[in-house]
Amino acid sequence: MKGLISKSILLFFLGLSVVSCSKDDVDYSLQSKFDIFEVQADNKTVLMKGEIKSSTLSDFKHMLEGHPNVKLIKTVEVPGSNDDETNFKVGKLLREKGINTHIVDKGMIASGGVDFFLAGVKRTKEGVAAVGVHSWSDSDGKQAIDFPESSSEHRPNIQYYEDLGYSKEWSRDFYFFTIKAAKAEDVHWMTKEEIEKYKIFTE
Repeated sequence: MKGLISKSILLFFLGLSVVSCSKDDVDYSLQSKFDIFEVQADNKTVLMKGEIKSSTLSDFKHMLEGHPNVKLIKTVEVPGSNDDETNFKVGKLLREKGINTHIVDKGMIASGGVDFFLAGVKRTKEGVAAVGVHSWSDSDGKQAIDFPESSSEHRPNIQYYEDLGYSKEWSRDFYFFTIKAAKAEDVHWMTKEEIEKYKIFTE
């Protein structure tokens, strides 16, 4: 009986080991779809479509693990983010990896999608592209512009741009432009002049 119990325990732990290994040893190079990211046949280009969320950071990391030669993210329609903290982490990782961003013809980026796009080392577009910005609001319904410009509430967004390598002046100017351009429930589509002023595209 004692031997039977020991054998059962051994089989139990062997089973756990197999499950653990199979979970950790996922071959992400066999996948092309990582939620809002889809790796193209060349393994260097990625199509991005959808809202950035809490799981996007792990999706992005898994994608790069399986496809380390990714050099370009082509945004199709990225309306924003429901998790700014995650969005900032993904953006900083994108910049760290030296990846470029691009908006396809008739593509759209807005809100947190713009923040993500700005992380690209080179930022380009083709044809017509829409770039939308607006304010944020907190859980109490207060808008960003309800806080004085000296408030620490503004710091995370400004710091994100600085972490990407933008100057302190640009980071501050662009951030306050976005929160004054439209309320949280609305969106301001940037004009050609505004896009050129803030150097949204590098080419």
